[in-house]
Amino acid sequence: MTDTSTHAPPAGEMGYEQARDELVAVVRRLEAGGSTLEESLALWERGEELAAVCRRRLEGARARLDAVLAEDGEGTADGTADEAAGDEGAADGAGAANGRE
Repeated sequence: MTDTSTHAPPAGEMGYEQARDELVAVVRRLEAGGSTLEESLALWERGEELAAVCRRRLEGARARLDAVLAEDGEGTADGTADEAAGDEGAADGAGAANGRE
C-alpha cells in the first residue's frame, strides 16, 4: 500500500489538533480526486485512524470536564444535573433538549 504519511507520526501519538489538521488534508486530497485506487484506499484508512484519534481525544476531554464539574457540583458537560448523571435516560433527554443528538 502507498504510504500517505511519510513524515507524520503514528495516529495514536498525535494530539487532537494535529490529527484534525491532517484529517482535513486527507479529506481534501480525497475530494480533489486524481489518486489511484490504492492511494485512495490508503488515504481513507489514514482518515479513519485520524478520526478515531480525534474522537478519543474529545471523549477524554469530555470525561475530564465532567469529572471537574461533578467535583464542583455543577452537573456534567452535556448539561445533565448530578442527580441524573447516572441515569442514561435522563442524560439522553437532556442532550436532545439542548439540540444535540
